[in-house]
Amino acid sequence: MRGFDIVVVGGGIVGLTQALALKNAGLSVAVVDSHVSQGLPRGEPEIRVSALTLASENILHNLGVWQHLDPKRLCSYMDMQVWDHDSFGKINFSADQVQKPQLGHIVENQAIRHSLWIQAQNSDHIELLAPRQIVQLVFGQQECFITLDDSSQLTAKLVIGADGANSVVKKHANLVQTFWDYDQHAIVATVKTAMPHQNTARQIFSATGPLAFLPLWDAHYCSIVWSQDEPKAAELLELSNDKFNQALTAAFDCTLGLCELVSDRQSYPLKMRYSRQWVANRVAIIGDAAHTIHPLAGQGANLGILDGAALAEQIIKLVAQNKDFGLAKNLRPFERWRKTEAVKMVAAMEGFKRLFAGDQPVKKLIRDTGLSLVNHSSFAKQQIIQHAMGLKGELPELAKVHLD
Repeated sequence: MRGFDIVVVGGGIVGLTQALALKNAGLSVAVVDSHVSQGLPRGEPEIRVSALTLASENILHNLGVWQHLDPKRLCSYMDMQVWDHDSFGKINFSADQVQKPQLGHIVENQAIRHSLWIQAQNSDHIELLAPRQIVQLVFGQQECFITLDDSSQLTAKLVIGADGANSVVKKHANLVQTFWDYDQHAIVATVKTAMPHQNTARQIFSATGPLAFLPLWDAHYCSIVWSQDEPKAAELLELSNDKFNQALTAAFDCTLGLCELVSDRQSYPLKMRYSRQWVANRVAIIGDAAHTIHPLAGQGANLGILDGAALAEQIIKLVAQNKDFGLAKNLRPFERWRKTEAVKMVAAMEGFKRLFAGDQPVKKLIRDTGLSLVNHSSFAKQQIIQHAMGLKGELPELAKVHLD
C-alpha cells in the first residue's frame, strides 16, 4: 500500500496539466494512465489537434511545458473567418484587433501530451504510473483506496478524475450527469489544400453542420473537423477518397482550392455531457469527465486545462490555510467557479448550433444580418475575441500572464 496526497486518474493533456499545476502545493502526486507517452510526433501531422488559446499557452508556458514543444510543428493563427454557406453572412477576426501577435496556436495533441509528460517526469512531486488501470476505487472518510490492474494498491487524500467522458472515477463516485445527443458525428482528418492557408482558421456553417479548417505547420496542410448530422456523416465516410475530396472542396466553397486527404478519416459521435456535481468528499472531476461540448468553437481542451489550473489554485490555498483539501465543502469554490464557466460555454455552443441549423429563409436572414452587424462593430468583435482568447473572465493566476 503506497500513500499519496493526490492521485490523478488520467494522464492526458488535462490530467498532466493538473498534476504539474500542483508543483507549489508541497504535495505528493501520482498520475495513473493506461498509456505511456508515444513521444513527439514525426512526419505527417497527427489527426487530432487542439486550438490553444492565449490563456492555455500561458498555463503551459508557466508550467515549463511550452518550451518542450517543437517550434517547427506549431502553427500560430492570426486571423479567423466564419461564414454561412450560400449567403452573405460572414465575420472576420484578427489578432491586430486586440493588439496581439496571434489569436492562438494549433498544436497536435500528441505533442502537447508528450511535452507535459516530459515535464512531469522531471518533477520531483509527481510519479507516473503507466501503463496502469484502476480496477477498484473505494472512498473512505479520511482517504481513498485504489487498486490497480497489477494488484498494487494506493491511498490518496483526494482522487481527481481527468479520465475523459466515460470517466471511471465519476462512475465509482456516483456523480450524476446531464447529457443530450447532438445527433451528429465529427469527421476529423488532415488535408492538403491547393492554396496556402495563410495562418487563418476558417469555419463555414451549412444546414447539416459546421466545417472547420485549422491551419497546420505546413502552409498547405489543414486539420478539418466536419460536424454533420448522422445520416450525412455516414454517407461521407462511405465515399472514396476522390469523392470525399470533391465533396469537401464543394462544402468549403473551394476557398483554398482543391482539398486532398493525406490521412485516414476518423469520426466520433457528438454528445453534450455536464456533471451536476464535480466534487464530493475525497473526489473531484475535471475536463471531459465533468463536461463535453460541441467542437464547433474548439474550446474543449482549453476548458479542461483551465479546470486543472483552477483546481490546483484552490488546493494550494487550502494547504496554506491548513485545511483538508479532500473535503467537498472546501472544494466548493472551485466547483462554483468552473461550473459557471462551463455552463456559459455549453449554452453558447448549443445556441450557435441551433442558430445555424437548417436553412429556413427567415432564420438564415436573421443570423446573416446579425453576423454582418457584428462584423462591422469593432467593439463587439473585440469582446468576442478577448473571451475566445482567454483574455477576459475569471481566470486562474497561471493563465493570466507569462510569469517569468
